[in-house]
Amino acid sequence: MLKKHLGFLFNLIAICLFVPGIILPMISLSMEMTATLSQSALSSTLLDKELSILATVNELWQDNRFLVAVLIFVFSICVPILKTSLLCCAYFIKDLQLEARILSWLNTIGKWSMADVFVVAVFLAVLSTNHSETSTPQSFSLFGFNMDLLISSQTLSNAGIGFYCFVGYCLLSLLGTQLCQSSLKHRKANSENLVACSG
Repeated sequence: MLKKHLGFLFNLIAICLFVPGIILPMISLSMEMTATLSQSALSSTLLDKELSILATVNELWQDNRFLVAVLIFVFSICVPILKTSLLCCAYFIKDLQLEARILSWLNTIGKWSMADVFVVAVFLAVLSTNHSETSTPQSFSLFGFNMDLLISSQTLSNAGIGFYCFVGYCLLSLLGTQLCQSSLKHRKANSENLVACSG
């Protein structure tokens, strides 16, 4: 029973991390362009924004990228909520057969819930562009003078608090689910042994 209680506790903590994980900024992006001409530099910020999962879904929806918005919404928000709700139901059910059915169905959708880990992986891929810099030198002539122009851009990205909350949710949710399933197997084995002994 200890595993069952621990599994339920881990899932409660996971859902507490899930809420800030989808609301708080997961990543901050900034892009700056610099033009250097005759040792004079002019800088301009092209992009400076923070993105959470909900904000990303909203932006994609407004940009008419409905399929991507729906996929992120379903796999990163709906599936985790459904999964946690089912685990809570399984915790309070006393019937082992019904609990086994719920956890079996949960195991099926658990494969789909790995899509939330995929979302984190995509954000990690974006983070790998940190300090990515490109520069393009150009030469041109103006009134007989040769001038060198250097245009460079720099992309910076940082993980936000939402990123760490979402990663924590993913790990605790997986651990909680594993503990619940392990507890069920143990209790079913004990129940079968009792039936065998009484028979």
